[in-house]
Amino acid sequence: MRGNLYLTGLMLVIGSLSARAQTVYAGEQTVEKNKLPGLFLTIPLDSKVVEREWQNQLKSWGRLVGSRGVYKVSSADIPPVSSEPINLVSQVKSGRNSTTIFASFDLGAANYLTVGNGKYREAEQLLKDFADKVSYSEELRLVQQSFDEAQKNHQKVVRTGEKLLRDIERNKKDKEALLRRIEENGKELEQLEKDIVMNKTDQSNALTEVENRKKAVEAVKAKRGE
Repeated sequence: MRGNLYLTGLMLVIGSLSARAQTVYAGEQTVEKNKLPGLFLTIPLDSKVVEREWQNQLKSWGRLVGSRGVYKVSSADIPPVSSEPINLVSQVKSGRNSTTIFASFDLGAANYLTVGNGKYREAEQLLKDFADKVSYSEELRLVQQSFDEAQKNHQKVVRTGEKLLRDIERNKKDKEALLRRIEENGKELEQLEKDIVMNKTDQSNALTEVENRKKAVEAVKAKRGE
């Protein structure tokens, strides 16, 4: 029952990751006191997961420099956006149940990529593709984790079953030993009962012998007194 509830909850989480469309929109963001135009992407995932994957994505475009959620790639090589190297500034912020990425594409001389300017649609698609990739990776991680836990649980119950079988065999052997002991005890009791009967006879005979010896002693004494 508990396993079914866990599986249902997991499938709901995975379904939400798969079903929610990734929205990209244009806007401005102040990064290190500079107001920059760019694109926003919000992903319904933990910031640690998203930020790690985003860093890897940024590194694939060039030399990454970053700290405290702000990342910069100078001379970034992003062919879908520009055939020439560009300057990319990005910021990652975590929300309650989501993570927001801001990316500003400087095509050169403060010529920023905005709606209707240059290859905005390509940049928008690039962020959507990243969102799909990270959502898929997280979905795969969750189902893999679920599989690993199920496998560990299966191994655990198998080990428990094997232990129970060993306990049953041990119990059977203990029972057989006890039955043998009971049988031996019964034979011992039977012999003891025979021995007590014999002992009573021996006591009676010994008492008769004592009385006979006493009479013999008295007879000898009586002769001396004549």
